[in-house]
Amino acid sequence: MGEVWEWRAAADEGLVLLDGFHALKHALRFGADVRVVVAEDPAAVCALAAQLAPDVEGEVRRLVQPGALRELVGRVHPTGVAALAVRPDADQGRARLQQRPRSAPVVVLDDPKNLGNVGAVVRLAAGFGATGVVTRGSLDPWHPNVVRAGAGLHFATTVDRVTLETLPEGPLYALDPEGEDIRALTLPDDALLVFGSERHGISPELRARADHLVCLPMRPQVSSYNLATSVAMALFHWGGPAPAPAPGG
Repeated sequence: MGEVWEWRAAADEGLVLLDGFHALKHALRFGADVRVVVAEDPAAVCALAAQLAPDVEGEVRRLVQPGALRELVGRVHPTGVAALAVRPDADQGRARLQQRPRSAPVVVLDDPKNLGNVGAVVRLAAGFGATGVVTRGSLDPWHPNVVRAGAGLHFATTVDRVTLETLPEGPLYALDPEGEDIRALTLPDDALLVFGSERHGISPELRARADHLVCLPMRPQVSSYNLATSVAMALFHWGGPAPAPAPGG
């Protein structure tokens, strides 16, 4: 049962839980320092890597070891694999957030409450190439449930918790029902896109600091969008990553 002791020793170092194959795959793709990988059926996990992520198959084969996941994690992912990885250096991440000029916005979540929603936002931000996702409030954006919902894509962008005083610099565009229709605006690359909590919206402190109040188009009598949906709409309006070049182009 060597893997049990190895896992527990790594967990004691405060490493990040990667729950399931997709979280492991993305972490490896984006350079995570993965220390321990345990699977109920290593051969099946290697076959999954060969099928879905041949770019990291070699790393998966090198790292994975057999083990009883039920002894190590509270809930076993359907893919039957879990891993522990080193969290990215916080100071380096904050330096990236503060760097100017930025080539993509920073998503700011003002006092979010739902762990799954925050993970979904991280996944969106990684896909759109946002500079990062920062949260303000009590929620830990590196909570295991957030990392699970983000499918390991915390390693593909910068994720941190900030205060009002440590917000990255840049023009602040706050999503608010009383704001200007987002379709009338061009969102700059160095924007801070601020989204309020799922229930209460943006705090008065951040609203007062906003350079622009922005609203999303919404049919009358519909009360709100899901947080991740709102972020997706705003990032899509910003523009997202450059289109891939055409084959042979």
